[in-house]
Amino acid sequence: MAALRTPGSGCPWDLEQSFETIAPYTIEEAYEVADAIARNDLKGLADELGDLLLQVVFHARMAEERGAFDFGDVVHAITSKLIRRHPHVFDDKLNLNPEEVKSLWHKIKNKERAENGNGAGVQGTLHGVPLALPALTRAEKLQTKAAAVGFDWPSVNEVKAKIDEELQELKDANNDKAASTEELGDLLFAIANLARHLGIDPEAALRSTNQKFERRFAAIESTLKERGSSPEKSTLEEMDRLWNEAKIAERQGKDV
Repeated sequence: MAALRTPGSGCPWDLEQSFETIAPYTIEEAYEVADAIARNDLKGLADELGDLLLQVVFHARMAEERGAFDFGDVVHAITSKLIRRHPHVFDDKLNLNPEEVKSLWHKIKNKERAENGNGAGVQGTLHGVPLALPALTRAEKLQTKAAAVGFDWPSVNEVKAKIDEELQELKDANNDKAASTEELGDLLFAIANLARHLGIDPEAALRSTNQKFERRFAAIESTLKERGSSPEKSTLEEMDRLWNEAKIAERQGKDV
């Protein structure tokens, strides 16, 4: 990367990049890592992790050029953080369960932020949740932070009731665009809250459903092609029937 960023002999494209222009690629590569994991493609995962590592190297090199930090500082920072936030491993040798570990991690994290002047008392409880996160993920993280200080529904039942309430408000919006947009947002936020209470990653759940939709729609197209037809030439009823056939075939395949 140092060679690629060397003026005169480096790569023109790499030389003109900045933190801002590279950030979208960093997010994209993280998604490609998640995609390889979802497909259980370990060979692909190795490649994608390399691509993601390149993003870290790229950002670190640009920071080094400004005299801010270098790749070694990045590695040192995360190593120190892991040791600091795992006293039950590196210090006290406590026998904690996963939930207790998670709680301890957040306590140490909040203490660090307070000491650095970035704590909830200075910036607010919800400070630090990146705006660039996917909306469902950000909703879940905002809710988790609020829950940590006691602002949370006591059980899943209350969350489900809230979803019913938000759905009714969406119906009551009567196709008014502005009102429907707001109510739909509220409904999605409540659904993300339900996912959190159930211990489900809402982004992962939606990605899985997207993949399922792709598989079943591809099955519709394949069947129609065998019949010398296509979706454009078919009725909704015909495609819906083929969808249900694909759904049954998929479920039977899982039962085998």
